[in-house]
Amino acid sequence: MAELAGAVNSPSVEEDFASERACQYCNEHAQKAKLIQSALLPITALRHESVEIVFRFIPFSEVGGDFVDFFHLPDGLIGIYLGDVVGKGLSAAMFAALVMGTLRGIHKTGTDTARVLTLLNERILQRPIMGSFCSTLYAVFNPATRELIFSNAGMPLPLLVSGATCRQLGEGGLPSGLFQGATYGQHVVQLRPGDCVLFATDGLHESRNREGVEFCTTQMEEVWGQCQPRSATESADFIFERQAAFSDGSAPHDDITAVVLKVLP
Repeated sequence: MAELAGAVNSPSVEEDFASERACQYCNEHAQKAKLIQSALLPITALRHESVEIVFRFIPFSEVGGDFVDFFHLPDGLIGIYLGDVVGKGLSAAMFAALVMGTLRGIHKTGTDTARVLTLLNERILQRPIMGSFCSTLYAVFNPATRELIFSNAGMPLPLLVSGATCRQLGEGGLPSGLFQGATYGQHVVQLRPGDCVLFATDGLHESRNREGVEFCTTQMEEVWGQCQPRSATESADFIFERQAAFSDGSAPHDDITAVVLKVLP
C-alpha cells in the first residue's frame, strides 16, 4: 500500500516534461529580454577630441532595472543619462525600457536638463504603473567650453576628481514618476583638462563587504580621488576592481551601472 501511495504522489512523466518545457520557455524569454536590453545600451565608448565617455553595466540577474545612454546632439553637445528603476528583474527591465524610450523622445526637444526631467516625470505619470518609478540623471556636456550641465532626480551625487581634490556635485531631487508637479534644479560645472566625473547608480555606492559595510562609507571618494591621471577606461576598470576587492566575494544585491566622463588635455 505504501508503494502504491508513493506512486500516486510522485510526479508523472507528463508533469516532469511540462515542468522542463516551462523552464526552457522561461530561459528563452530571459535570454531574449537580455538581448533586447543589450540593444538599448551604448554600443561602445564615446570619444571626442576633448572628452572620452565610457560605461559599465552589471545587472543583478539576467536583466536589470538600471539604464544608461550617451549620444551626440545636433548642436555639437553630448547628452548623457542614467537611472535606476525601483525593483529588480524582468519587470524592472521593462519599465527601464519604457523610461529610455520616453527620454529618447524628450531630449530631441532641447538641452535644458531640468526641463527634460520635468517632462519625463509628467509623461510617466500620464499612465502611471503602481509601484514603479525611477531615479534619473540627465547631463549635457559642451566639448567646446568644457561645461557640464546636469539635473538630478534622486540619483547619487556625481563625483568630480580635479587635481588633488575629489568632491560631490550638485544635489538630489525627487525620483521620476513619483510625484505630480515635481521640478528639478540645474547644476553647471566648469570642467578643466584632466578632470574626471563619475556618475553611478546606488548599486555601486551601496555595495557591501562581508561585514555589511557599504563601499561609499569608507572608500568611494578615496578610490575615485586616485583616478585623475587615468583615462576614462582605466578609471572605470580601477573603481570596479577596487569595489570587487572591497566586497571580497560578497554577491551584489543590486544592479551596478557607472558612466565615466574624462576631459582630455
